[in-house]
Amino acid sequence: MQKGNNVINMEKFSFAADSIDQDRIPQFLLSDGNKMPCIGYGTFGSDHVEPGVIAENVKVALSLGYRLLDCAPAYENEKEIGVALKEVFETGLLRREDLFIISKLPNNRHNERDVLAACAETLRDLQVDYLDLYLIHWPFPNYHTPGCDTHQRDPNARPFFEEEYLMVWRQMEKLVEMGLVKSIGMSNMNIPKIESVWQEMKIKPVVNECELHPHLRQDELIAYLKEKNVLPIAHTSLGSPHRPERDRTTEDTNCLQDPAILEIAQAHGIHPVSVVLKWAVQRGTLPVPFSISRSHILSNLQCCTEDLLTNAEMEKINNIGTQCRLIKGTVLLWEGAPDWHCLWDEQGEIDRTGWKG
Repeated sequence: MQKGNNVINMEKFSFAADSIDQDRIPQFLLSDGNKMPCIGYGTFGSDHVEPGVIAENVKVALSLGYRLLDCAPAYENEKEIGVALKEVFETGLLRREDLFIISKLPNNRHNERDVLAACAETLRDLQVDYLDLYLIHWPFPNYHTPGCDTHQRDPNARPFFEEEYLMVWRQMEKLVEMGLVKSIGMSNMNIPKIESVWQEMKIKPVVNECELHPHLRQDELIAYLKEKNVLPIAHTSLGSPHRPERDRTTEDTNCLQDPAILEIAQAHGIHPVSVVLKWAVQRGTLPVPFSISRSHILSNLQCCTEDLLTNAEMEKINNIGTQCRLIKGTVLLWEGAPDWHCLWDEQGEIDRTGWKG
């Protein structure tokens, strides 16, 4: 069927002849005993790819050997992905327990009574009865319309407050107790924010999904998370070349064009993307790249199963001097906030500059 440019292929799901054997895909062990594949298929493409196209490529990814899907209501495609998952499960080739599915609490559902309802909506849309991992998408209560530009502001936007985040977290913990989610985690959190709430968390977060790539390694944050036994999940792991216009500036850099990455890629005879993904997995982070190219979806998974980077090559990437945040989060700013830098607590303490509430 077709809706505008939103083409859904109704062809029956099957495993591809060139599918990657599951025994070849490394797993990460989470602090609560659950396991995750070392790489996932990301589904954030809503600013430039129709939901049905993304859903169809979820089936492609599963046919090629992916078992981890990184979803979110904010990506505006969970209903379509749910249809795709239903088709896959109906073949009997994959069961729900064969997959690791992540979703996230939307920014505008931070009210105490909204957390259960939001999770239930995601379960309904994805047509599953539990999530493997549920994250608080951003630490700020906020709403912005899909596809908005950098100037949009939510008049009700607020900075991070420990007690408000913990109120939401306690509802997340209830989801685990109810059996609706197996694990819970954070997203876009940094050291000052985590430190402010960690001791009050009864169920500790097993992951923190944040921007990580060779031009934003966040070495201090990675070391801190590993000390807490929190797995770093890397969004924007390839530098997000198709990220929304609102997050672009003339100062942005492209890690795929970095001389160190290009030199290593040439030495291995591979694409720079493969170098960056190998580096991500070998440093103990979990990338969730997005693509709608079958060959790229396959190579992204395959590169994590073979031809490891040498210690010298890892060190070369770890010594890249350029560091550039690409996902600024400008639309999350509260009234009075000067610019996006205050979202990230760059001075080592929670920044509420300009807040008059």
